[in-house]
Amino acid sequence: MIPRTFPPAPGWSPDGHCIKAELDYGHGPEKTWVYGGLRVRDGQQVTMIASSRNSVFYQQFLQKLKQANPVGNIYVVTDNLSSHNSLSTRTWIEDHPRILHVFIPVGACRLNLQEGWWRIFRKAALAGQSFAGPPEINQATHLATTQLNDRAQPWIWGRPPPPARRLRRR
Repeated sequence: MIPRTFPPAPGWSPDGHCIKAELDYGHGPEKTWVYGGLRVRDGQQVTMIASSRNSVFYQQFLQKLKQANPVGNIYVVTDNLSSHNSLSTRTWIEDHPRILHVFIPVGACRLNLQEGWWRIFRKAALAGQSFAGPPEINQATHLATTQLNDRAQPWIWGRPPPPARRLRRR
């Protein structure tokens, strides 16, 4: 994730809909990456920001996941980024047998079910804000993670069923 600005929406349309503003993808001098994990059974999240997207920070994030899940196996579903499959990461994972990697097939990004969670997280942490640098992104990430964890529920993939409609008698 890179520090980028989200210009505020100009307001409401005459018919009562929120007018959406385009994202400003301007890059600042410092990039900040957000690593995130979701525990499906109870909806708890783990996030971490890093100054780079390399094997060292990825292994630090895996260590944080391991600390957040003290018992049982941890299945990490991930894409084929080089830091996820580097020699140092594979060696680190061999030393931590509870962590099991599951890679999404190349060209099948629709299988990455965590994208739905990322959408919710980005909306909670980043939407409508402008960040001056990594400390502000870290604060927003920590605050959003805490708030989302306070109301976490088991994660159910897909849309919830529509509410039952009660028909009025005529």
